[in-house]
Amino acid sequence: MSTFSAVKILSPPLFAARSSSPFLASPFAPPLSRSGLRSTRLPLPPLAVSSDVISGQNPIASDSSTSRHAEVSREEALVLYEDMVLGRVLEDMCAQMYYRGKMFGFVHLYNGQEAVSTGFIKLLEARDSVVSTYRDHVHAVSKGVPARAVLAELFGKTTGCCRGQGGSMHMFSSTHNLLGGFAFIGEGIPVATGAAFSSKYRHEVLKESNPNGLDVTVAFFGDGTCNNGQFFECLNMAQLWKLPIVFVVENNLWAIGMSHIRATSDPEIWKKGPAFGMPGHHVDGMDVLKVREVAMEAIERARRGDGPTLVECQTYRFRGHSLADPDELRKPDEKAHYAARDPITALKKYILEKNLATEWELKAIVTKIDEVIEDAVEFADSSPFPPRSQLLENVFADPKGFGIGPDGKYRCEDPKFTEGTAQV
Repeated sequence: MSTFSAVKILSPPLFAARSSSPFLASPFAPPLSRSGLRSTRLPLPPLAVSSDVISGQNPIASDSSTSRHAEVSREEALVLYEDMVLGRVLEDMCAQMYYRGKMFGFVHLYNGQEAVSTGFIKLLEARDSVVSTYRDHVHAVSKGVPARAVLAELFGKTTGCCRGQGGSMHMFSSTHNLLGGFAFIGEGIPVATGAAFSSKYRHEVLKESNPNGLDVTVAFFGDGTCNNGQFFECLNMAQLWKLPIVFVVENNLWAIGMSHIRATSDPEIWKKGPAFGMPGHHVDGMDVLKVREVAMEAIERARRGDGPTLVECQTYRFRGHSLADPDELRKPDEKAHYAARDPITALKKYILEKNLATEWELKAIVTKIDEVIEDAVEFADSSPFPPRSQLLENVFADPKGFGIGPDGKYRCEDPKFTEGTAQV
């Protein structure tokens, strides 16, 4: 029996704007063994859900018609499926490792929202950038950051993508143009706008043009962020300068424990795009093919220099706000409704109905991803913790200046330092 068989798994089981230019104008947890890593898929009803956010308005129907989907090839469908399974299995394993004491602090999981990340990020090129939130693990792996680097970061190890110094809410990889997860809501939007500004500046001023168009930035954030000042300021700036950016609202209907309808005067976030002169779209965020169709249009628009787009994806998280959240505020019927619309299950159904792959082929993908995640956990668990000397790196402009002395020792360890008599 798996050592994790007693762990409760809460997620469902698998199976015309004006044109102007600013340029021309824990160390104590026991080691893990492979037998203790395999994710147990318990046949339990999902304990996660969503009520109607807008009073009197029915949630998106559970019956998702495949006839309205844009056609995708077999290869495209399998890429989408594998990426979504990767995100789900990664997050389920994160929950297990958190309960085993391998991760510390707040850990926010992405279960249920995979269609949004996959629908957008798998259309991007390597040169494009992604800016995330505190719920950033799945955005990272979708953008190409290895699962080993993500889990090692979550374990606080030197082999993590931030050498163990970022943790769950601060995934970053310059190699993959993942410009960070941000713990405070709204923080990432100005960063993403700056990245888009950089892309246009390189294109128009430095003449570093790419024959395939501008580098595109995709900024992910939640419905709770859309009442913050940075959101409005950056929409204005992006449209004013026609920056190549897509603003993606992952509207999971709840800002921690605050219902979306109670926090905003107009719950239809997509309307804020046209208010600034840019297109605004609302899409079913539980359907990866519908997300992908809207994402394709928005990304192509940004790449050819036509400016930003605001996309509101109505989605739902299958777990509490974080693993420390008992999730007692959302209604059971709401959670059951969205759990029945699991985006992975929906895509699997579409693939089988369209004869794009067999049940055996899809099971093989799940088995492959299970092995990838198990390997990543073993790698993370066996990796070393950062040395104490790494603590003040990237804090001071000169790492040998104020924080660390010429001898490589911490200045604070010099008794004279606290007396104010040490030579700095």
